[in-house]
Amino acid sequence: MTFDVSIIIPTLNEEQILGNTLYRLQNAKNSKTCELIIVDGGSSDATLSIAQKAGCKTISSPRGRGRQMNSGAAAAMGEVLLFLHADTLLPDNFPGLVLNAVNQPGIAAGAFSLAIDSPSKVLATIACLANLRSRRLRLPYGDQALFTTRTMFAAIGGFPEIEIMEDFVFIEKIKKIGKIVILPERATTSARRWQNMGIIRTTLINQLIVCGYSLGVPPATLAGWYRRLRGIGKQPR
Repeated sequence: MTFDVSIIIPTLNEEQILGNTLYRLQNAKNSKTCELIIVDGGSSDATLSIAQKAGCKTISSPRGRGRQMNSGAAAAMGEVLLFLHADTLLPDNFPGLVLNAVNQPGIAAGAFSLAIDSPSKVLATIACLANLRSRRLRLPYGDQALFTTRTMFAAIGGFPEIEIMEDFVFIEKIKKIGKIVILPERATTSARRWQNMGIIRTTLINQLIVCGYSLGVPPATLAGWYRRLRGIGKQPR
């Protein structure tokens, strides 16, 4: 069986939020034309059980978002690949929006505009600035639900399997072979990152990593900074 859109979700201990994400996807308009693929990086909680009960295709992969998404793409049966974070919700009519976008002449990839699931005016401002950046520079990030065709994905060799910034590098590569479209409809991502560490600290860490990469700091070094600044273990995510 083939699908119009394969939705690839890399996971690691996402039991608290994955069920709601899958429910929303399965109840979206024209969701039957979509394939749901969970690529798990070694969860120790009920993530895989939740995915299997929801009828998703499940794959185990070495940890690392780039590796996991590449594994999902290799197993996908859809003509369009959509890479979704486990804590991000798509608009109800996303299948039609995505298919319409990739069928436009010259389009290599796309993403949704960003919304953050919080009443905070500060976070609304951060989302607004992120949308200005992505539209002006054609540089969306992974929490905006990146999508492309199977052909375009293969043409650039998929995601780089690096410790961090895989979405940034992916978009920079695919921009060289076509246009990036930013849809006005929003992907709504969880505010948990900002809630866990604080808005200012999270924003500063994110900007430090981007600036470091732009200055040529190796991804492995950036991942080490990211872990230390967030006060977490060996893996950046």
